[in-house]
Amino acid sequence: MTTSTPPVPTGSAGPGPVLLVTTQGGHLAHLLALRSWWTRHDRVWVCPRTPDVEDRLAGERAIWSHSPTTRNLPNLARNSVLALRLMRQERPAIVVSAGAGVAVPFFAAAWALGVPTVFIEVYDRVDTPTMTGRLCGPFTTRRMVQWQSQLAFYPDAHLVGPLL
Repeated sequence: MTTSTPPVPTGSAGPGPVLLVTTQGGHLAHLLALRSWWTRHDRVWVCPRTPDVEDRLAGERAIWSHSPTTRNLPNLARNSVLALRLMRQERPAIVVSAGAGVAVPFFAAAWALGVPTVFIEVYDRVDTPTMTGRLCGPFTTRRMVQWQSQLAFYPDAHLVGPLL
């Protein structure tokens, strides 16, 4: 399935900003592909402070997360504190992420505060779910997948077609 314009995540009807949570590289590229949607909303990015992220988000409001996140318990704890603090300060209307690990504490905090979440499974995982997708699952309001084969492990997901 191909789409001429990126699919629009649900939500963002509330008064707070869209919170876009990501790591660098492909995860960020997936959210950047939704530019036509998120440019219409007040937004805040949560991502690691790396040269590519700073370059690609120039002019955007960004909060720097702790990195690396993969199998790093101290940074999981730091990002959990950041998530709780930021969720209370910003009162986002929705949290959107395509991963990776930094999404987990933000989805858990959003769930605890009743904020809707959208998780976009990445383009290149067609045979198995990502670890972040599995961990965010209990806290995900709406899941989007890009390939029909991903519906085998996420049967409740919405097929939106390739973003990249």
